[in-house]
Amino acid sequence: MDSRINGQSWRRYVSAFILLSAAMNTASAVTHYSIPEEMEEGSVVANLAADLGLDVKTLSKRKMRLDIIAGKKYLDVNKETGELYIVENMDREYLCSSKTATTCFLKMEVIIENPVRIFNIELEIVDINDNAPRFRRDIINLDISESTPAGERFSLSNAIDPDVGTNSVKTYHISESDHFDIEIQTGRDGSKFADLILKKALNREEHAVHNLILTAVDGGLPARSGTANIIVRVLDTNDNAPQFDKDSYNINIMENSPIGSLVVKLNATDLDEGINSEIIYSYSLYTSEKTQETFSLNPNNGEITVKEIINYEDFRIYDMEVIATDKGTNSLSGQCKITILVTDMNDNHPEISIKSYQSPIKEDTAVDTVIAVVSVGDKDSGENGIVDIHIADELPFALRESSDNYYELVVSEPLDREKVPEYDITFTVTDRGSPPLSDNETMTLELLDVNDNVPQFPQSFYTIPVMENNAPGALLSSLTAFDPDLHENQYLVYFIIEKEIVNTSISMLFSINPENGNLYALKRFDYEIEMEFLFHIEARDSGVPPLSSNVTVHIIIVDQNDNTPVIVSPWRVHGSVVEDKIPRSTDKGSLVSKVIAIDTDSVQNSRITYQFLQVTDATLFSLDQYNGDIRTMRMFSYRDPRHQRLVVIAKDNGEPALSATVTIKLSTVEPAVKAYSDMTEVPLEYDIFSDLNLYLVIGLGSVSFLLLITVLVTCVLKCQKPMPSKAAPPSRNSVISERNSTIADSTLVSNDAYWYSMFLAETRKGKLVVRQPVPKAGSRYIVSSLPRSTGLTETSDSAASTLQYPK
Repeated sequence: MDSRINGQSWRRYVSAFILLSAAMNTASAVTHYSIPEEMEEGSVVANLAADLGLDVKTLSKRKMRLDIIAGKKYLDVNKETGELYIVENMDREYLCSSKTATTCFLKMEVIIENPVRIFNIELEIVDINDNAPRFRRDIINLDISESTPAGERFSLSNAIDPDVGTNSVKTYHISESDHFDIEIQTGRDGSKFADLILKKALNREEHAVHNLILTAVDGGLPARSGTANIIVRVLDTNDNAPQFDKDSYNINIMENSPIGSLVVKLNATDLDEGINSEIIYSYSLYTSEKTQETFSLNPNNGEITVKEIINYEDFRIYDMEVIATDKGTNSLSGQCKITILVTDMNDNHPEISIKSYQSPIKEDTAVDTVIAVVSVGDKDSGENGIVDIHIADELPFALRESSDNYYELVVSEPLDREKVPEYDITFTVTDRGSPPLSDNETMTLELLDVNDNVPQFPQSFYTIPVMENNAPGALLSSLTAFDPDLHENQYLVYFIIEKEIVNTSISMLFSINPENGNLYALKRFDYEIEMEFLFHIEARDSGVPPLSSNVTVHIIIVDQNDNTPVIVSPWRVHGSVVEDKIPRSTDKGSLVSKVIAIDTDSVQNSRITYQFLQVTDATLFSLDQYNGDIRTMRMFSYRDPRHQRLVVIAKDNGEPALSATVTIKLSTVEPAVKAYSDMTEVPLEYDIFSDLNLYLVIGLGSVSFLLLITVLVTCVLKCQKPMPSKAAPPSRNSVISERNSTIADSTLVSNDAYWYSMFLAETRKGKLVVRQPVPKAGSRYIVSSLPRSTGLTETSDSAASTLQYPK
């Protein structure tokens, strides 16, 4: 179909050329280019404009185009530069697959207009060595008979290489072999193929399969190759005769051998295979009829068995010849000779008789004591009549010959019933015939027990923990000993070996069951009084004489948390409250008190920690949980109550924990202040905004506001009354009332004079000055308003720190 289309196109182009050649300047020459296959896309082949003599600037205007006769557009022309470049990769083997020629051309036409011109372009695709030789079959199987003569030729399939010329298959190689070689042939079309040549005759028995590698190599640079495996199977021919393991056999057989018993199994092998290796056994003509009647030969497996009873007195030697023949077409055979020697049979068994023996015997029977007497005999004569007697080597007995065919059984080693209570003694008699015959006789010897074993405890030392406060009569442990003797020698009685512990007999503290060794406590133990006991227990058997052993028992009393901590500091009468006084000016971190508790228990049960159970102000005191120190966390303020109640709990670390508590009532006292005649003021250090007591400030402000309203109302009421001639001094009760309504923590401390720690009053020019001192410079003062009738005025003077009224 493609050829027809290409032919029509060619005729069309030729017609156009004849009709238009006169009118147009049509190019009739062919421009030839040559490129290698597999060039990359975009590669430039040539500059058509330059080669065809065209002006590059007019290519677009003249509508230059490329027409490829093959149909597929592998190339194109750049109208800007006039270059012919590759659009799609070209494979020579694909483009020219149906061509037998070594050349491959791609024909094209370049057409331009104004005027119309056609240029013939012929592009030769040059082959490159891009394909390796390949065999049609990767494995070539050949079957060759081992009888094939040397020089025989065998055809092999050739390799195919799509490349052409020097890139096609040029030669073949074969792997090294002693039997094969190759000869390279050239076909009419120039193709190369190889024949396999047999150099040396084959032997299947030596080498049944030959594996060869055939390699095809092309002529490219670099050269490429392909391989195929040649498997040569050597076919067998019947060229090996059967062979016996030995050429001759000498066999001894006993007379009276049972019929059917195996005499010998012959074995012949044939190195051939298949039917050529199958063997048949038979007697030769040289074998006597008597021999064939006495012995049977199995033709399939070569076994010779007894066919009739063999009598040593009739025939002592049998000679025979056996032939092994294979089943090949031209059968081959091998032979061997067999000599059978008949041996006289030892057909009488030896006899044994126990004349006397004593059983049972005591386990302490002395060595060399005679236990039994035996006799032996055999009716045969010669070697067959000589009898040997023996017993097992591991037995503590020995045989001693006393006279001809008489033997004594004696004790050879000390006996121990606890290890072996009885012995089965087997006497074995054997004659010296061939084969030897034997017989045996067994006697049982029992041993009587004697008291020769001391009772044994599993341990030499027992440590028994006992929890204090145990119940009297409680089982502590079972101490059981073992005695391997029997009967009364095995019956044990247990005792506690008497001793005194702190003037107390051990039997008053513990008891043991004499029958089973159960140990009991007879009293309740207290760890704080008795911590351990050490004594011995004896186990005694009932033998004659009795034997005994003892064991050491260590009783450890284990502490129980049964003692409550006792608070020894601060000391107090039981159930009372500890009272103590501390200065109100105590610094932060000062030791206020120390709680000390003791616990008579041990280890974890005596480890005590301290905690606050109740505290008036949790921000004022701290308690060290390990040493019981109570310290101040801050300084006292005027708002802190005078009395502080602390409840401290001392708790041990037992399970469950026990505890004790102490209540400490602390009273704060003012330090003595020296009164100066000139009323020198001592600053009282306190910040009303310390410790986040803002809520107290708000409360104080509210109270002050209510006091101010009360004072104003009182002033108004007094103003309505007639004024006295002389203003009376303020009464002590009124001042105290006003002061108490302002500050709840003020305290009257003297009958002669009234000292107030938080406010100050001073008579200056007939006026009472009241203020609150502040610990730091720059702080604010809170001053209460006083009734006018008192004649008092307000000031913020900070010179004084106390308020004193004369008596």
